[in-house]
Amino acid sequence: MYRYGQSISVIFNSIGTIKTPYDNKAPYQPVESETDEFYLEIDKSYIDGLKGLDSFRYIYVFYYLDRLKEPAKMMVKPPWSDGREVGLFASRSPARPNPVGLSIVRLKKIIGNRVYTSGLDVFDKTPLLDIKPYIKDLDSKPDADYGWVEGADENEHLALHIQGIPHEH
Repeated sequence: MYRYGQSISVIFNSIGTIKTPYDNKAPYQPVESETDEFYLEIDKSYIDGLKGLDSFRYIYVFYYLDRLKEPAKMMVKPPWSDGREVGLFASRSPARPNPVGLSIVRLKKIIGNRVYTSGLDVFDKTPLLDIKPYIKDLDSKPDADYGWVEGADENEHLALHIQGIPHEH
């Protein structure tokens, strides 16, 4: 039995894989205007779980970051922060204690066990963990802010990251 404060091991099972054109380098954020083909290939045993998903415009995609090469560090310097050091949980670094990724993407269509989406920011064949619908009034927070990023000197560089536009650091 789990007790509060006790560390436990958790096992996830992949429900499919993600198809992208990226093998070695991917954008930092999903790029909705990307023209390449992106889709989630769902294992056939989960296909009934897709019923009704096509009525949503956007979805959350949860995945396992299986190709990380660096360990999680509790203090990080985001590449666009002009050397500012922040805690890992105040960053969007992919190197985390639990390498689970999350992207919000446009759902284009579903054909069979394939869910076609707008651009994703993951490598080809990344293990898919889950899909959830993005619901406008539940998931949109109009009073959200930029936190410590608000004061960053490089607002133009930050805008490139927010938009998921590849660029040099």
